[in-house]
Amino acid sequence: MASAAQRRIKSISYAKYGYLFILPFFIVYFIFQLWPLINTFIISFKGNGNAEALETYVGFDNYKAILFGGENRAIKMVHQKFLASLVNTVILWVGNFIPQIILSLSLAVWFTEANLKIPGKGFFKIVMYLPNIITAASVAVLFLQLCGEAENGPGALNLLLNKMGVVSQDATSEKYDTIKFITGVWQSRGVVMFIQTWMWFGNTMIMLMSGIQGINPSLFEAAAIDGASSGQVFRKITFPLLSPIMAYTLVTSMIGGLQMFDIPYLYHKDPNKVSDNLKTVAVYIYEYFHDIVSPKMGYAGAASVILFFITLVLGCIAFYLTRDKDEIAKKKQRKKIAQQAKRESKQFGGLSI
Repeated sequence: MASAAQRRIKSISYAKYGYLFILPFFIVYFIFQLWPLINTFIISFKGNGNAEALETYVGFDNYKAILFGGENRAIKMVHQKFLASLVNTVILWVGNFIPQIILSLSLAVWFTEANLKIPGKGFFKIVMYLPNIITAASVAVLFLQLCGEAENGPGALNLLLNKMGVVSQDATSEKYDTIKFITGVWQSRGVVMFIQTWMWFGNTMIMLMSGIQGINPSLFEAAAIDGASSGQVFRKITFPLLSPIMAYTLVTSMIGGLQMFDIPYLYHKDPNKVSDNLKTVAVYIYEYFHDIVSPKMGYAGAASVILFFITLVLGCIAFYLTRDKDEIAKKKQRKKIAQQAKRESKQFGGLSI
């Protein structure tokens, strides 16, 4: 029999120290993330306008106005602007995610290929990851000076194209304000897509490389012995086994893309006058929330909640489409065998034979 001292030693628990270490995270999370999220839901049911209206409960009127509009011209504009911003958000996200994933996956496979002896791999990895650590504001200002409308006229690249004769200038104007090649609708969207791709492809490449390096090397060795080509190895081994990390990349990129704010907002000479072709849902929410004339916090809160549920639904769809079907089939088979064994044991009075 154990002595009292031994029982006392065994009863000592150090879990409380672990809870104390993680307590600051939960405090910060509750104050700066969880409570603002809850407060957003509350604001979405409040009115718009003056301080009195902000304290008025309006139910689902804000959601109805954003999703369905109405006969009132102001409410109709709220609906139309939200749909336009949602379309812009999807266009900008898809336009940067597709080239980003193609470029990142190609580079990840290239850098992890054992047969390729590429000198300076580490240097190239660092250089490709560097744009990810640059602040979005700095990148937006840089490309604004190059491609957008700077304070003294169009960007440097527009002026260069004008000198080369690629971009024409209005003959009736002595200023360069009429040069709109890279500040047009699809041109400016293309620049924003390029910025997003350039900033994030290095991070995506590193994640995909970690996924490839986690694949059992014996699979690649067996494929090499069987005489499989590089394309066959990629299609039959690398790409299928990357499905979990690809699902993670898709979901995280989708969440970031739907919340895209800084680059579209700052890619203008006057950030308070964002062009309609770059106005994302996040910019839409910001403008309504900070409307100087008449703050529309109810609409901003409702739009935030709608964006939250859109992200949730799309994330669930992405996880469903990228699920491991073989693992699901194996799990069903194991469950079926367990149920069958349970039924057989009941036939013998609960005794297994």
